[in-house]
Amino acid sequence: MGRWLWWASTAPTTMRTPTTLPAAELGPGDLRTLLADDDPLARRVIRDTLQADGITVVAEAANGRDAVELALFYRPHVVVMDYMMPGMDGLEATRRLQAAAPEVRVVMLTGAADDELGLRALSAGATGYLTKDLELEALARALRGTLHGEAAISRKLAMTLVEHYRREHAGRRGLRPIQSPLTDREWEVVDLLAAGRGTEEIAQALVLSTETVRSHLKRIYRKLGVRSRAEAVRAAARLRDDEPLAA
Repeated sequence: MGRWLWWASTAPTTMRTPTTLPAAELGPGDLRTLLADDDPLARRVIRDTLQADGITVVAEAANGRDAVELALFYRPHVVVMDYMMPGMDGLEATRRLQAAAPEVRVVMLTGAADDELGLRALSAGATGYLTKDLELEALARALRGTLHGEAAISRKLAMTLVEHYRREHAGRRGLRPIQSPLTDREWEVVDLLAAGRGTEEIAQALVLSTETVRSHLKRIYRKLGVRSRAEAVRAAARLRDDEPLAA
């Protein structure tokens, strides 16, 4: 357990969790961040750069587990999250943090210019995916932008997102009936079934555990009154044919 985590976990029980100002009320020096990276030198460089730009770094973590616990305690506006970390990687940490505190934004900052990883990070709940070859002065602008609804992504990844959307919506796949017994997440599972994906592939694509995917499948079968994956795909296609569609 790292030094920062020890400090947070042993705080007196009467201590109030620090409050976070809404984005509209932030002053120039009010933006609060948490850094998660297993490289202490990288953390120091990022910390010094952000603080020189008037951004407060409230805590640092060397692995994903510590990052989640610290973020839940300090409630920063933005977590700058590395991907490759010991114990729990940045994707899993992002997923857990978004489940517990969706108001905390996550920007993944990695050494890998990998668009597929970027898509997975965004699917896990991140509001940005940037690489470490970014000019650090631009990082502060990107973090502030996330508080005003901007995605902190490169133009190249933005184009990848457009192409991904086009592929997913080719033909009628990806479109949901306006009136449907299935949730949006269950439709995502059905779309991947229609694409021939197996349970593990669906779990990876949606950043879920295989047990969660199996639970979704059981609910889909029950709602559609079917007993197999093929029957589920056919029943979903009939729903799309019979009802008005929404993207």
